[in-house]
Amino acid sequence: MADTQNASAEALIKSEDPKHPANLICSLCRQFYTFGWVTGTGGGISIRHEDHVFLAPSGVEKELMQPENIFVMDWASKEYIRRPLALKPSACTPLFLAAFTQRDARACIHTHSQWAVLVTLLCETGQQGPDPGVFAMNKIEQIKGISRGGAGSMEVAEGGRKLGNLGYFDTMQIPIIENTAHEEDLRESLEEAIVKWPETCAVLVKRHGVYVWGKNVTQAKTQAESLDYLFQLAVEMHKLGLKWVS
Repeated sequence: MADTQNASAEALIKSEDPKHPANLICSLCRQFYTFGWVTGTGGGISIRHEDHVFLAPSGVEKELMQPENIFVMDWASKEYIRRPLALKPSACTPLFLAAFTQRDARACIHTHSQWAVLVTLLCETGQQGPDPGVFAMNKIEQIKGISRGGAGSMEVAEGGRKLGNLGYFDTMQIPIIENTAHEEDLRESLEEAIVKWPETCAVLVKRHGVYVWGKNVTQAKTQAESLDYLFQLAVEMHKLGLKWVS
C-alpha cells in the first residue's frame, strides 16, 4: 500500500510537458534568478493546479531546482501528499495559500527584487506621499498591464484593451506591510491588506520584497514583470525629483 502511495505521489511531478506545474516552477525560478528576483534561496513561486498546490522547497538554490524537489499539497485538506526527503517546504507557503484563498488565484510569485525593496524605503520617508503604507503611481503606460484584484477578467475589448485592467489615468495602489522576523508570520497582515485593498494584485513587504498573484501563471508572471518595471521606474523618477502621482 505504501509503495502504491509513493508511486502515485511521484507521478504528480513527472511529466514531459514543460507547462506542467513541477516543470514550470523550476524553469520560472531559473528565469527569475537571471532577473535578480530570487538571489540566494529567497523568493519563489507556487502554482495551484486542479486539486493540488505545487510548492518550491526552502533552502534550494532557485537556478538549480529540479521537479523532484517540488512539494505537492492537497488543496482541500491542505495536507502534503508529496514531501521530498531532507527538504522543508517554502516558508512562503502560508502567504501563497492566502492569495489562493482570498483571491482565488492560481499562481503566486514572491520576489526579493531590489527595486521592490527600494520603493518601500522611499515610501517610508514620506517624500512621495502622505501614506507610507501604500505605493501609488499613475499616468504611466505600463500600469495598463495590471489587473484589478490580480485575478480579474482577461477579456480583450476592441482596440486590444484588457477589461478588468487598470487604465492609464487610474492610480495604481499597492499596499505595504511591515516585515517580520519569520516569513510565515506575515500571513495575517498580508490577508488584512488583501481584504482592505480589493483592487490590488500584489502586496509589498517593507525592506523585504513583493508578493504578486494572478488567475493563472501567465497573468502572475506578466504582472510581476510589469510591477518590477514600475518599481525601477519609480526609483529613477525619485532621483530626478519627479512625482509618482500627478
